[in-house]
Order: sequence, then structure tokens, then C-alpha cells
Amino acid sequence: MIEWILAEWMQIVGFATGAACVFLAARRNVWTYPVGIANNVVFLAVFLPAGLYAAAALQLVYLALGVHGWWRWTRGVEHDRHYIARTPRRAILWLIVAGVAGAALLTWVLSTFTDSQVAVADALTTSASLVAQYMLNRKWLENWFVWIGVDIAFVALSIVTGLWVVAALYALFIALCVFGWRSWRRVGVEAPADTRTDAADARV
Repeated sequence: MIEWILAEWMQIVGFATGAACVFLAARRNVWTYPVGIANNVVFLAVFLPAGLYAAAALQLVYLALGVHGWWRWTRGVEHDRHYIARTPRRAILWLIVAGVAGAALLTWVLSTFTDSQVAVADALTTSASLVAQYMLNRKWLENWFVWIGVDIAFVALSIVTGLWVVAALYALFIALCVFGWRSWRRVGVEAPADTRTDAADARV
């Protein structure tokens, strides 16, 4: 047991910080961002040796998105813990376009410049994760549906690449995302009307 812990300690730390990050997000706690940044650093070191190059690069982008979300949740309208918004209709199309374009670009990069054996799956999960993170930063309720889809894909991808602890983490993420969706939906429904800003505001 001790040998296993010593061999897999980075995945274990990633498991703990990742679970804490999602739980804090579900509770609308701004500490989700510093914990998430720590999780990004750990997973960067885990994914690179496994050949998940897009997922590794994703961690660097998450650092930038983490700063964006941290700022939004402390300085923007999202600072209000009772603020939960529906994804603006005008944002849906460009979110889909961004996700598809990002996946196509990443697939080409991974297939052309790396030895990745899971280029398409890696690219799709990476692009969808970026879209979901941006939606989370804006406190758009539907971010949880995107995360659930990403987590299901990551469970399969982690099993294929032998990252069993990471696979277990993403399985836990699915349950936490369901919890997050229910928690956010309850707040969005129960909060007084004057504490919820018009969801049509799609500014960065």
C-alpha cells in the first residue's frame, strides 16, 4: 500500500485538489480558483508523461481561465453568491463554434506534431473543457451539463491510458457535477428576483 501511494502520489494529490475544486464550485465558493490552480500544476505533471499533450496544455490555459474566473467572482456581477444565470441564447452558437473549432485545431496539432494515440478524444475533451470553464466563470447554470459530458469522456480516456486514479477522480467529478447543478438550480430558483441579474449579459 505504501509503495503504491509513493508511486502514485501525484495522481492522489490531483484527486484531492480536483475533488475539492469541484465541490467548492458547486458551493459557489471563490476558493475553487486557487485550489483549481494548484490542481492544474499537479495534472500538468501527470498528463505529460502519459502522452496526453492537449490535456497537459489545457492545464496552462486553465491557469489563465482561473485568473479570469477569480476576478469575475470577486469583482464582477458573479461576486454575488446568489447570482446564477442561464446561458444567454446569443452565446450558445459561439460557444458551439468555439468548441468545434478548438477541437479541430487541436486534433490537427496533435496528429501532426505529436505521437499521441488518442488525438481526437484528447482534443475533444480539451476543447469542451475550455468552454465549460468559461461558462463556470460566468456562473451560467448549464456549465454543469458540459462538465458531465467531459467527465464521462475523461473516465474512458484515463482508463485507456492507464491512469486509474484519474479515472476514479473523474467518476467522482460526475457525481459532484450533478450535486453542483442541483445546488445552483435551487439557488437560482429560490433567490429573490432582485439578487439575480439578467442572464442576457454575455460580456467577458
